[in-house]
Amino acid sequence: MTLTGGCHCGAVRYELSGPPNDVALCHCVDCRRNAGAPVMAWAGYGEDKLTITKGDPKTFRLSPVSHRSFCADCGTGLFYRNSDMLPGAVEVQSATLDDPEAAAPSLQIQVAERLSWMKTAHEIPEIDRFP
Repeated sequence: MTLTGGCHCGAVRYELSGPPNDVALCHCVDCRRNAGAPVMAWAGYGEDKLTITKGDPKTFRLSPVSHRSFCADCGTGLFYRNSDMLPGAVEVQSATLDDPEAAAPSLQIQVAERLSWMKTAHEIPEIDRFP
């Protein structure tokens, strides 16, 4: 199984070999602020399973042990690494996959930081397309 993905403008492309170790929705404040969204979806892989096939993501260091990588041209977030909590691993923003349906979340993490209204977001009325 090989999954491919990339940033919004196409300047950065990547391949992932094999299935993810895990796929989770993260509710932490750091992810929310980074994404500008109430939740972020991550697919966890061993670092050796990720190959950058085009471009060179820019990296922002959050701390001595953690950093996020993104496209310097369009700003799309791509990867997260934390050498203390996730040694040898990379978390991939699964919505950047060409087929994000191939990596459906099976877990929600950091729910202690979840926005209160996200717990019932599925109850909000839906419209198929922007009106």
